[in-house]
Amino acid sequence: MRSTVPYIFAAALALAGAAHAATSQAPATPKRMVSETLAGMPVNDPYRWLEDANSPEVKTWIEAQNAHTEATIAAMPHGKELSARIRELAITSTTRSSPTLAGGTLFYMQNTPPQPQPVLVAQKWPDGQPRTLVDLNANGGGTAITEYWPSPSGRYLAYGTAEGGSELTTIHVLDTETGKALNDSLPYAGGGTTPQGLAWDADEKGFTYVRFDAPKAGAEVKEFDATLAHHRLGDAVALDKAVFGKGYSKVAEYILLEAPGGKDVAVLANEGDGGPAEVYFRRDGKLERVLGRDADVRSASWVNGRLFVVAFEGAPRGKIVAIDASGKHTDVLPQGDTAIQHVAPLGDGFIVTRSAGPDWSAEQYDASGKLVRRVPLPASGVSINGIASESGQDKALITYAGWTSPTRWAEYDGKTGALKTVFEVKAAADYSKVRVTRIDGVSKDGSKVPVTIIAMDGVQANGKRPTILYSYGGFGIPVTPGFIGANLAWLERGGVLAYANIRGGNEFGEGWHEQGQKLLKQNVFDDFYAAAQALVKTGWTDTKHLGILGGSNGGLLMGASLVQHPEQYRAVVGSVGIYDVPRHETAFANGPYNVSEYGTVSDPAQAKATLAYSPLHNVKAGTAYPAVLLTTGANDPRVAPWQSRKFAAALQGATTSGQPVLLLTRMNAGHGIGAPFSQRVGNAALAMTFFATELGL
Repeated sequence: MRSTVPYIFAAALALAGAAHAATSQAPATPKRMVSETLAGMPVNDPYRWLEDANSPEVKTWIEAQNAHTEATIAAMPHGKELSARIRELAITSTTRSSPTLAGGTLFYMQNTPPQPQPVLVAQKWPDGQPRTLVDLNANGGGTAITEYWPSPSGRYLAYGTAEGGSELTTIHVLDTETGKALNDSLPYAGGGTTPQGLAWDADEKGFTYVRFDAPKAGAEVKEFDATLAHHRLGDAVALDKAVFGKGYSKVAEYILLEAPGGKDVAVLANEGDGGPAEVYFRRDGKLERVLGRDADVRSASWVNGRLFVVAFEGAPRGKIVAIDASGKHTDVLPQGDTAIQHVAPLGDGFIVTRSAGPDWSAEQYDASGKLVRRVPLPASGVSINGIASESGQDKALITYAGWTSPTRWAEYDGKTGALKTVFEVKAAADYSKVRVTRIDGVSKDGSKVPVTIIAMDGVQANGKRPTILYSYGGFGIPVTPGFIGANLAWLERGGVLAYANIRGGNEFGEGWHEQGQKLLKQNVFDDFYAAAQALVKTGWTDTKHLGILGGSNGGLLMGASLVQHPEQYRAVVGSVGIYDVPRHETAFANGPYNVSEYGTVSDPAQAKATLAYSPLHNVKAGTAYPAVLLTTGANDPRVAPWQSRKFAAALQGATTSGQPVLLLTRMNAGHGIGAPFSQRVGNAALAMTFFATELGL
């Protein structure tokens, strides 16, 4: 569940003038009470009727809300200027991402702004010429590449596509030598609720992949009960047979890990999002379990014929355990002072990526687990996005970025320790005058919460800086030092950005994540409040100039924050957020997948805890709420668009502040995954325009 939503800001600017916006009011929303009991507690829902997107009345309501939001945003004085500057800053040099090595060929995604979607590229590693294999930009960017999987030798490439932000994937195959597409087309291959996955056979004549059952004619696909099926190249998809997962779990998720040459395949099998995995090996065409869920495995990689898993059982910051072909387990690397994020092969040893809050590092180890050296990356201010490497090869490609540095690819030589930049994105402006500082917030239970503050050189803490605070707080997803990019437009005008490493993420290990889950979810909101208070106490801003931003699970964070402490914030932007938490579980496909994170309301204790923080259930009439902008996508498979509709209606009917409560629904958008360039730029421009007006930039 990731936090971004696409929309096109320029269109909003053109729709209405200032005079209309200044007098317009949010559309009235009728209340039609539905009352029920949850774990013995009465729950009232006056906006249940807004859940039906097919209702003509709801469609009319959405149109009216969009018109009101577009008119209000159009009247904001900074809109055109900020939109133009953000687009200018977003047009960097060519960018690259998601590198993978297979058979001596490097595959990666490449985008040249303002190109709508990235293209898929291959080149012989390390000095070959790049060749574009897949380019889906002909239709304006409505189709996105969701994932790709080269065959062991690199001869074939399977890749997934999805339409209009839906994420529901269809797999295609092409011959990389000729560039010609094969006739294979495999629909319903995961996406959204269940991630895509694929592993090739050693002979490259077929592969195993994730799929949902095909729906009956005229029916919608049911995004539950995902299985692993096997496909032979050239066969009709109807001949594909399930090889694992029938009856495994209604909310099954799979990560397929293919050993070099396709000789072995491992599967990490999860029940829902964000939880520990069982580990399976393929033996004689069947999958057999080699490690149970109690080991608390979160990620893994093949290293010299053994599967190295990152496990957290008895090690909240992680340890590495090797599993050989017989299923025997051997401890390779014990828990250290920092949290293990990932492991990757290198030569006859391996590389470990680590984090300690917002500080990331990489270390090289030999085959016995003895430290060789720390990779000479910057000590702070950067995050490691991925490592492309193969066992037996002494050189690895490390991708990283920082607050003021766009993506760089560095060739790391495991023999000499040398790190050589082989690719870097050229930014569209000078970021050398951006300064980064660090403070700590202190949460309700005494936990320290790191807060990174970013401002231009010379911008001092004067107690009233327009400041945007961001965080996420869930599913073990860390807040990392990513390139600020177009957000420079905010800093150039004297604004401040802040990023909080609150619990629910895994910046300090799985223990940090677990302290923000289920019955402990309130810790997440307390941590964020502590971060906001720290910004005020250290003199950077005050409550009249503080805005907060988050999406998806971070949208839940926004909702809970503004209803628990409405006096703390002046403006709030929540994208594709969860606001009616019990209904997310019980009335939307992705909800049951999130039980591993939020717990289930069928448990009375969890139901009580959930209702205590669920934003919709804690909106209080007669409260002066801050200015609020909620955004959603009509095709979102991860969070129901009606979540935003119901929360917007509740806030509009309750607030007494006179500040706007706005809702924008994009009709050809989803959760933000695979959004085209124009929508990504629009996303930034709309939020920044709203904050600029409300915070007095």
